Amino acid sequence: MRRTTTARVLTRLAGVAVSLSLVSCSVGGGNSLSGNLSGAGASFPAAIYQRWFQELASQGVKVNYQSVGSGAGVRQFSAGTVDFGATDAPMKADEIAKVSRGVLQIPMTAGAIAVAYNNPGCDLKLSQQQLVDIFLGKINNYSQLGCGDQKITVVHRSDGSGTTYNFTKHLAAISDAWKNGPGNAKTVAWPTGVGAKGNEGVAAQLNQVNGGLGYVESAYVKGKLQAAALANGSGAMVKPSSESESEALASIDLGSDLIGGNANPMRGYPIVTFTWILAYKNDNGPKAELLRKAFNFMLSDQAQGQAPQLGYVTMPAAVVEKAKAAVAEISE
Repeated sequence: MRRTTTARVLTRLAGVAVSLSLVSCSVGGGNSLSGNLSGAGASFPAAIYQRWFQELASQGVKVNYQSVGSGAGVRQFSAGTVDFGATDAPMKADEIAKVSRGVLQIPMTAGAIAVAYNNPGCDLKLSQQQLVDIFLGKINNYSQLGCGDQKITVVHRSDGSGTTYNFTKHLAAISDAWKNGPGNAKTVAWPTGVGAKGNEGVAAQLNQVNGGLGYVESAYVKGKLQAAALANGSGAMVKPSSESESEALASIDLGSDLIGGNANPMRGYPIVTFTWILAYKNDNGPKAELLRKAFNFMLSDQAQGQAPQLGYVTMPAAVVEKAKAAVAEISE
């Protein structure tokens, strides 16, 4: 009997020792904290997120991020199949109400949506009416825009997209015909064009099609693509750049819930947006500390300072401080 009891005690002590060992390896304090996280959502910030996640991996935090678009990201986050989501279109009150663990929407970076086109030698400067008419299908040749004869092939997103949400939000703000027609949403019934998945897919399609024209996050304007100059709210023609995007972002009041925007700024480049990480406020268990480590790194001076070279905008210091305060609310 005594031998059996002793064996049981030793077994239990061994189990406790193994458990403590696992905790110390995966959920240690400070910089020793390591583990795995999964996320899914917006393709708009995917380029800079992947850079940050590569750097986090060297710090022991391995992040598997799926660039599946804001719509799919919100669905996966709402279903609880990922540790965090990402979206360019903030979740609405009715969507948030369905997430029992609570929702934190944390601005993480910012950038511009460019009107990208594949037509060498053509320098596009689009008025607000011309921009709308292209996507309504009323302008279908570059000759109507002062360039040589070349058919315009519009390329738009085929998936539920925050980029689409913000682009159509601008179109609805500058045109009643668009507002009362296709409207503003993550997916709309496009009057013209062909679809492609993700910013990556739209950019790839545009590079393959002579005369292609579409909308992508400005970091994806590469290869054969150029970005058109667009008229802002005051009528000035502006191309996307770190300076013109920062000027427009300065006009955005995020508000206490950190989800504000400006669909037609008077200064700077006219289509700019923040993009958000979606985090569960409660019931994150041991991953709470891991999530806080990852997001605080993404909001650090080191990470934010990389934004311009990757085609994004370093967030204003005041926004970063509010974002860090939201990160601190992530609980176990």
